[in-house]
Amino acid sequence: MAELTNPERRMLRALQKRSDDWTLEEILQECDWTDQAIAVSAGHGLTNKGLAKTMESSNKEVILGEEGIKASENGLLEARLWNFIQSNPNSTMKDLSSHFERHEAGPGIGLLKGLGVTIQGGNFSCEDNDSVADSILERTKFIQSPSIDSPLLDHFKGRKNLIEIVEMVSRTWKITKNGSGIPVEELEEVVQIAEITPELLQSDEWKNATFRPYDVSLEAAMPRSGRSHPMQALIERIRSIFLEMGFSELVDDYVQTAGWNMDSLFIPQDHPAREMQDTFYLDEPKKIEIEAKLLADWKAIHEHGGDTESTGWGGEFSEEIAQKGLLRTHTTVNTIQYLAENPKEPCRVFAIDRVFRKESIDRTHLPEFHQIEGIIMEPGANLGMLVTTLKTFYQKMGYPEVRVRPAYFPYTEPSLEVEVKWRGKWLELGGAGIFRPEVTEPLGIKDPVCAWGMGLERLAMLVLGLDDIRQLYISDLEWLRNQPIL
Repeated sequence: MAELTNPERRMLRALQKRSDDWTLEEILQECDWTDQAIAVSAGHGLTNKGLAKTMESSNKEVILGEEGIKASENGLLEARLWNFIQSNPNSTMKDLSSHFERHEAGPGIGLLKGLGVTIQGGNFSCEDNDSVADSILERTKFIQSPSIDSPLLDHFKGRKNLIEIVEMVSRTWKITKNGSGIPVEELEEVVQIAEITPELLQSDEWKNATFRPYDVSLEAAMPRSGRSHPMQALIERIRSIFLEMGFSELVDDYVQTAGWNMDSLFIPQDHPAREMQDTFYLDEPKKIEIEAKLLADWKAIHEHGGDTESTGWGGEFSEEIAQKGLLRTHTTVNTIQYLAENPKEPCRVFAIDRVFRKESIDRTHLPEFHQIEGIIMEPGANLGMLVTTLKTFYQKMGYPEVRVRPAYFPYTEPSLEVEVKWRGKWLELGGAGIFRPEVTEPLGIKDPVCAWGMGLERLAMLVLGLDDIRQLYISDLEWLRNQPIL
């Protein structure tokens, strides 16, 4: 006899008591089990060993969804609205909206209109109240006792979360001739050891122990191992590419001043990006002190161009605005500070970090996202070096077709936008350029500075084939498990 597990022994003892079919409920009761999974597993094992037969049948049934359960307890939406109208004959649409939630009133009126209720001048009317009442009664009966054969099935299938159609599988078991021939004394349950431990081997208990058998020919479930989130995996991939290209990584603070975030980059103080609806300004700290000489230099640059032969932006520069605290809107604020601290030392640095902007959340925008930033400062740095660097980066990312086109940014000249070819179309992924003298000269920087920035989430959507940026931050474990290893 093939080695049996304890649940198989118990179930076979039960099946030997009679030769006809056993239902799941009878097996659970006879074997004193509460978990049907144990019975199904034991029955499957006995069937594989030829000691029992398993008969399966399936049928579709209707069960209530989340909203259906609420409707069964509290009444259907159209029933509650109809009862309110009947109890308040002179009620108007305004009365209905004040009595019911906003998300209920609109859909509920739509349901009543489908039953023959009309609205004229905000008042309700109906030519056949009895017909409406009868229809609502039929729907109520269905929701209290849903049936797959009901003519109302299609109606409720079109309503969100009211019902679900599930396939129910029922099983019965019957003992075979081989199963009946096994002596009952061989079906006594024994204590089986499933794991060999050092403590067991150090004692003599293992000599008389019964070990649980394992069938090594059976397929085993694939273990779920930990893995990086696709966004973190992409960050590590980008980081390794830049390090491979000879760049150093820069990490800095989220909280900055408007001066460093915008004034240092020659962004005018009346630029729309500085408005409260676009930038997160802070109450604490509301003001962050900036060195007086820097403020004076920025003031001169903005008002008349200082010593750079620029005409500046004109108007009056506000030192108070420059010292406002905010959440950085781009990582360029950190690279420009790094350059200010090291104005004469050639460098190639990059950053991959969070930035914050007052964006409404939709399929392509988030108020908090990541930016990839990079700069090259060295004698002889030029536009050709910048374009070659960007093309090399995107080629290493798997996008060999890269092109640039002219663009405008307040702090670079010339400026360009970078596009890659994806599925036959050109997609813009970031901006780049060479810092203007109005940016570099006040900080004592003499060499050209090539700079670029791009959105990480946009690149992630491209790599993962997404059309909604919010998918990157939804805790959908099944989706995460199915993502490719980047």
